[in-house]
Amino acid sequence: MSTNELVSKVRELKELQAMAEELQAEINSIQDAIKAEMSARGVDEMVVDVFKIRWKVVKSSRFDTAAFKTTHAELYKQYLKEIESRRFTVA
Repeated sequence: MSTNELVSKVRELKELQAMAEELQAEINSIQDAIKAEMSARGVDEMVVDVFKIRWKVVKSSRFDTAAFKTTHAELYKQYLKEIESRRFTVA
């Protein structure tokens, strides 16, 4: 791939990312409006036309690694596992 082609691809990528951010903002806005209506009605589930909308509380239990690290630092270090990954960024 030539330098010009690469520049073109990067510009296209940045443009598409900007469009995706705009779409995500619109999606969030519409979701917030629906959630506000559900809150106003006092429901966590409703049927609208052929769509079933749910906005329910989900509970989960997670291990508090920060607290464990504070109280059991040596044991925490024994079970650390280094993981290698790659991150793609364009600035």
